[in-house]
Amino acid sequence: MTDRQPGASDKAWSGRFSEPVAELVQRYTASVQFDQRMALQDIRGSLAHARMLARQAIISAADLAAIESGMATIAAEIEQGRFAWNIADEDVHLNIEKRLTALVGDAGKRLHTGRSRNDQVATDIRLWLRDAIDAIDGQLRDYQAALLAVAEAHAATAMPGFTHLQVAQPVTFGHHLLAYVQMAGRDRERLADCRSRMNRLPLGAAALAGTTFPIDRLAVAAELGFDGVCENSLDAVSDRDFAIEFTACASLIMIHVSRFAEELILWMSPRFGFIDLADRYCTGSSIMPQKKNPDVPELARGKTGRVFGHLMGLMTLMKGQPLAYNKDNQEDKEPLFDSADTVSDTLRIFAELVPAIAVRPQAMRQALAQGHATATDLADYLVKKGLPFRDAHEAVARAVREAEAQGCDLATLPLATLRQFSPLIGEDVFALLTVEGSLAARDHIGGTAPSQVLAAVARARAGL
Repeated sequence: MTDRQPGASDKAWSGRFSEPVAELVQRYTASVQFDQRMALQDIRGSLAHARMLARQAIISAADLAAIESGMATIAAEIEQGRFAWNIADEDVHLNIEKRLTALVGDAGKRLHTGRSRNDQVATDIRLWLRDAIDAIDGQLRDYQAALLAVAEAHAATAMPGFTHLQVAQPVTFGHHLLAYVQMAGRDRERLADCRSRMNRLPLGAAALAGTTFPIDRLAVAAELGFDGVCENSLDAVSDRDFAIEFTACASLIMIHVSRFAEELILWMSPRFGFIDLADRYCTGSSIMPQKKNPDVPELARGKTGRVFGHLMGLMTLMKGQPLAYNKDNQEDKEPLFDSADTVSDTLRIFAELVPAIAVRPQAMRQALAQGHATATDLADYLVKKGLPFRDAHEAVARAVREAEAQGCDLATLPLATLRQFSPLIGEDVFALLTVEGSLAARDHIGGTAPSQVLAAVARARAGL
């Protein structure tokens, strides 16, 4: 006799319980609504596990053949959108296992030998995230390539460089875009580093203490493309460092895109007028017919906070958990998935948006004429004539005050006026006070000389 109630045995684990799970609890605890996106990774992990079990004579060759056949059917059903997901089966793992058992009978029931859902989900999520990182790396590369193409075309297009959002010194639009290429390069390095740390196999840790079956974890790791195995079974099933680290990497990617988005928004405003965005990346106003709003950059700026929130959420999720696995960890997937989706969508659209930027060199040149952008060049000129830098700085500051009093740019002051601030100033100064002279003078790696910008483009392109 048994005291189990009708429905109690519907769950894979329900033999211990005398009554079924309440409907509200079932909905509250189920994850299949969102973790089904790991289905193909779950199948890959299960097939590698099954092949290892057969090699180790833990299951028969006939069981393995049935499992492989059933999994092929399930994968096809999932890819074709025909798989019947059931919230009553809790998660992606049990949905697939139940369907497999329906297809192949007892062989499907033997698949779970020597593993737990704890090490199974830890494996699936690493497989999924590894695929996501590889895709995002490619999207970062595409974004870099788009920036490089525009940077090359505008290697000599002069614009103001800003500090404190005030005109500082001349740069070129190409040089400016190369800064974002560098940021994206560091983002790719961080992702690669994150991937290498994540690429260890948890499978074989079972629930928390390993298994009594003679499994071969290294063989499974090799088949699934992992660099090795998680060395401690407790850590293997409870670790989510890799999810936090990825979301931190994602946050930095979004910071960099958001900074670029902010500049696009500023540059497109009439107060700057440096660029225009193609209409397909903008929207209008429901009331003001003249408006053209940079919605894509604004949304990218806004979605950055969304990814930051996921990072904070994951860290908070993990901070109080004792070893080993806890149900809390079910909450790791939605923020992780959404962070990857947000970064991926943003990079894809920015790789398309960048080539559609219409540059307005005349507006950039006009802005350069308003901010005494070559003042530092005059100070450097005086230093090269023998004046100590602090004295040169003071002399040029007084010259700038005079230019402002006269309502003109420093570079347009007459020689006689300039000599009032230092007798070392001669006719040769005017070649250095031009925008082109200022750009060309910085002829070193990382400098603004157009030839150096083109060389930097070539180096970056080779590095892609």
